[in-house]
Amino acid sequence: MLIRIVKMGFEEPFIPQFLKNFDQNKEKIRQFPGCLHLELYRDRDQSNVFFTYSYWDQPESLEKYRQSDVFQGIWKETKKGFCEKPQAWSVDRIQSLP
Repeated sequence: MLIRIVKMGFEEPFIPQFLKNFDQNKEKIRQFPGCLHLELYRDRDQSNVFFTYSYWDQPESLEKYRQSDVFQGIWKETKKGFCEKPQAWSVDRIQSLP
């Protein structure tokens, strides 16, 4: 399993548009083959910074998603509001405590 974390900073006026776009597309992302989990977080100290946190069954599934029309459409809208370059990490879980 691969865990993907993406950090995005937005111009304040764009935030409602981003949240609307995410809400309209979250099920498409979650139902994409290989996506096992999806969450959206907002930084507590910088309200214009958001993180997506997703689980993928394998790296190839994430790559298929990134090449898909679904991702391309979502990303085209999302990147309009960036105030900084987004950052992304693909990580493996080492330990998890209940």
